Amino acid sequence: MIRLAGPVLRGRERQYIQECLDGNQLSGGAFVERFERAFAEFCGTRHAIACSNGTAALHLALKALGVGVGDEVIVPTLTFVATANAVAYCGADPVFVDAHPDYWCIDPEQIEARITERTRGIIAVHLYGHPADMAAIQEIANRRDLFVLEDAAEAHGAMVIDQRVGSIGEAGCFSFYGNKIITTGEGGMVVTDNGELAHWARKLRGHGYTPDRRYYFDAVGFNYRMTELQAAVGLGQVEDAKWHIARRRRVADWYMDRLAGYGLRWQKLQPWAEPVDWLMSIVIGESYRVSRDAVMDNLAERGIETRPFFVPMHKLPVYADDGLYPIADYLAERGLSLPTHAGLNEDDVDRVCAALLETIGQ
Repeated sequence: MIRLAGPVLRGRERQYIQECLDGNQLSGGAFVERFERAFAEFCGTRHAIACSNGTAALHLALKALGVGVGDEVIVPTLTFVATANAVAYCGADPVFVDAHPDYWCIDPEQIEARITERTRGIIAVHLYGHPADMAAIQEIANRRDLFVLEDAAEAHGAMVIDQRVGSIGEAGCFSFYGNKIITTGEGGMVVTDNGELAHWARKLRGHGYTPDRRYYFDAVGFNYRMTELQAAVGLGQVEDAKWHIARRRRVADWYMDRLAGYGLRWQKLQPWAEPVDWLMSIVIGESYRVSRDAVMDNLAERGIETRPFFVPMHKLPVYADDGLYPIADYLAERGLSLPTHAGLNEDDVDRVCAALLETIGQ
């Protein structure tokens, strides 16, 4: 079986885990702080707040930004459900915007029409590792007095011009789930240059504690802490981040070389973007008389794991609306992600591409 994703632990992860075990300190210790410092340096931000998962990171950031009942936050409809859920956790309403046809992130040209007097901010999702158009989004946000929150769960290390994603908006949120470029199994991080936002994210992460008086809480917080073992793995991963990013770039280059000229589409690189390759994702155009699901079934029979694109938020029962989102609908119907991780070799990619092209009749 060629798996869709899988972690590669080739750095100091095992050494750091053993240090945790030897020190008998599994929570509330030095590794969380070390991981936070290392990840802040990686992103180029002053603050990093580790937490239990990427969804928790989004929730903490939104709460620290003051999002509450009756507010609206603009999000792309083509995203993982956590982006919308985190807004709903705050009692606010996610308002959806269609995808850009070339690079599939939120389309900046459609944002302004969705802004109302209730709008508080915009979440820019860096989909599949390609950055959103942060300059265009920031221009709208600055002009309309809105915050910009980056959902960088799939884009560790991606760049917009000369800035790492996560460091551009008011805050950035990352996931370290087991299929991510940098992983801790489960885990998340909020990064920001805003000291007040960092204070509130850190406070809310631990039930709303007050550091100068034990067991005294002056805010309703959450239990969103990261364990020492997770942070130990994360520290080893972020120390090795350049290798992980470069290795995935090599895998993506193999795919693009072998699949070029067959009418398949992938995210079109934008001149302001330096993406990372979380998942090599393709769209099988309507010129092929085979459905995306049939392609996935055929590859599964050959021992190749794939997955469909996210179901757009407006198609989910809990967020359904009758707006028109033609680009997201098309991508979701025809798109699939191919195995992409640092453990793949060139023979694996050859096997995937040969099976894919045979399935679509090429």
